[in-house]
Amino acid sequence: MPDDPAFVERLRAGDKEACAICVREHSANVYNLALKLTGEPAAAEDVLQETFLSAFRSIARFEGKAQLSTWLYRIAHNAALMRLRKRQVDTVSLDEPVEGEDSILQPRDAGRADWSENPEQVLLDAEMRRVMDEAVASLSETLRSVFVLRDVNQLSTAQAAQVLGLSEEAVKSRLLRARLALREKLSAYMAGRAAEAKR
Repeated sequence: MPDDPAFVERLRAGDKEACAICVREHSANVYNLALKLTGEPAAAEDVLQETFLSAFRSIARFEGKAQLSTWLYRIAHNAALMRLRKRQVDTVSLDEPVEGEDSILQPRDAGRADWSENPEQVLLDAEMRRVMDEAVASLSETLRSVFVLRDVNQLSTAQAAQVLGLSEEAVKSRLLRARLALREKLSAYMAGRAAEAKR
């Protein structure tokens, strides 16, 4: 088992089979996280490689306080953010007030489409996925990180907090803000779809 202390000891000993199992078990999720954060398949591949190289080099420092998968997510998250910063992507500090923050937390139901209609069709729709990916990519770096960890990779609040070095309350707050921001970005698209369906 990849989170078993005996398995971690095998990694520390440089066991090649254990390293291969670790890569096989966690590659898909690490790549998915990196892709959602960087938005580029080539960058995600680089982050994937960097994550496992860094993990195997520093496995001696893994204390086992978190799950191995959570520790790998943290390494991948940091590697992805380093790539984004190298590209000089503007970031927003969540410790500072966001412009229009009060307004985003207020309900705005006028003109908002009902998302409950045909949820299976919406989830499977390739165009909707593209629009959703673009909306996620447009989030600030810190909101995107929380959203991807919690809602895409389905980490628990506690695990996401460990990966990001935040309190659980901060994770919950940022996740709420990310979801509200995404809802705002997607509302116009969904309203347009609803109007087309009624024609």
